[in-house]
Formats: sequence, structure tokens, C-alpha cells
Amino acid sequence: MRAPAAEDTPSAHLVLLCLASWAIPGAGHFWLGRRNKGLIFLAALPTMFAIGLALRGRLFPFDLSDPLVCLEALADLGIGATYFVAAALGAGAGDVRAVTYEYGNAFLVVAGLLNLLVVIDAYDVALGRK
Repeated sequence: MRAPAAEDTPSAHLVLLCLASWAIPGAGHFWLGRRNKGLIFLAALPTMFAIGLALRGRLFPFDLSDPLVCLEALADLGIGATYFVAAALGAGAGDVRAVTYEYGNAFLVVAGLLNLLVVIDAYDVALGRK
């Protein structure tokens, strides 16, 4: 009798679900069969992130000497793959002189934090809590 593979265990399934949900907003809900919610998250969260970039918000660097900047960087990273695409394209330099700079930052941070809440929601659905 062979031992079950790591992917066959429930905890590995949950880890993969959470990683997919973090990387692509709404992917966890698609995986669990909640297509409407998945579509809403897939449309709304990257749109919020794009609005933040359009408002000249800044993707904050990981600077451990300034705790608030580091926390904002973690919040920005919460959007998943969208963050890496934007960073690779050179978006998110921010323009402090722009009137909309702080609004852009708020959109970027909130999009990332909301995606982390979506990951937690997918986890709860997978465990049968919802």
C-alpha cells in the first residue's frame, strides 16, 4: 500500500487553495464552485488596484527602518500577482505632487487588504464554516 502524496492531504489542499486565492483574486471561490463571488472579486479587486495606480499612488518598498512603510508594502503585496505585474511594468512610482496621491495609496492598500480578506473567506468556505 503506498503512502498518500502530500497533495492528497487536506492541509496541502487548503494551502494550495489559499495560495491560488491570494495570487489571483477570486480564484479560491472559483475553485470551490462559487463562481459569482469569484467573478466579482476577480473584477473588483484588480480594478481597485488599477484605479490606485491611475491616481498616481505608490507601491511602497519593503523598508524595515520605517515600520509604516513596511506595513504599507505588505498591504500592497496582498493583491497577489497583480502587484508583481504592476511592479514589472514600472507602475506605482507615485507622484507626491499629484493631488490624488493619497487617494491612490488608499486604493492600493485597501485592494491588497480586501484580497487578504477574500483569502480568509475562501479558507472558511473550504472548511465548511460558511
